Amino acid sequence: MRLIAMQCKAEMLRIFRNPYYVFWSLLMPILFYFIFTRVVNTGADDVSEWQAHYLMSMAAFSVMGSAIMTLGIRLVQERTQGWNTFIRITPLPSSVYFAGKMFGQTLMHLFSVLCIFVAGYLINGVALTPGQWVLSGLWILAGSLPFLALGTLVGFMKRVDTASGFSNVLYMGLAVAGGMWMPLEILPKVMQQIGHWLPSYNYGEGAWKIVGGGYPQWSNILILLGYLAVFMLLSVYIRKKQEAV
Repeated sequence: MRLIAMQCKAEMLRIFRNPYYVFWSLLMPILFYFIFTRVVNTGADDVSEWQAHYLMSMAAFSVMGSAIMTLGIRLVQERTQGWNTFIRITPLPSSVYFAGKMFGQTLMHLFSVLCIFVAGYLINGVALTPGQWVLSGLWILAGSLPFLALGTLVGFMKRVDTASGFSNVLYMGLAVAGGMWMPLEILPKVMQQIGHWLPSYNYGEGAWKIVGGGYPQWSNILILLGYLAVFMLLSVYIRKKQEAV
C-alpha cells in the first residue's frame, strides 16, 4: 500500500504540473460554462434546468479530456523518454506502477468534478439535492473508465506531437458529436443518429438524467461497458504486438 500511495502522489504532482490538464480539464470547461449560461442567451425554457444540465456537460467534458489527453500524452512522453524501460529495471512492480497511475488519474478526476461543481454553484447558484450531487459525481467518475482505456490507446502512439494533435481532435469531436457543447437535437439528423451511439453522449446523458430527477438508463451503461471492452482488447493487442517487435 505504501508503494501505491507514493506512486499515486507522484502521479498527482505530475498531472498538476501538466499544462494540458490545467487548461483543458479546469479552465476551459469553467470558461465555457460561464459563457453558455451567463453570456449567451440560449433561449432555454427553464434556465435553472439548463444551468444544471450544462454543468454536468462540462464536468463530463473535463474528465473525458483529462482521461484522453492528459493520460494519453503522458504515456507517450514516458515511453519516448525511456521512462518505461527505467521502471522495468527498478524493484517497483509494473502492477503497482499502473495501479498508482490509474488511481492518481481518478483522484484528479474527482478534483476536477469538485472544482466544476463549486464553479456551478458560485456562478449560477445551481441547487441540486445532496443525492443528485453525489450520484452525478459518482457517475462521472465511474463512466470515465472507457475514456481512460481510450487514453491508453493514444499512449501507444510513437510521437508526442502526433498524440497531442490526434487526442485533441478526438476529444473535441466526441464532445461536439456527443452533445456536450450543445444539445444533440440541434445537430443534423445524421449526426444525431451517430451521436446516440457514441460513448460521450451516453456518458453525458447519464448525468443529465440524474439532475433531471431520474437515473442513467441501462442502454447508457451497456454502451459504455461495450466501448470499455473494445478499447481494453485493442490495448492488449497493440501492447503484445509492440512487445513482439
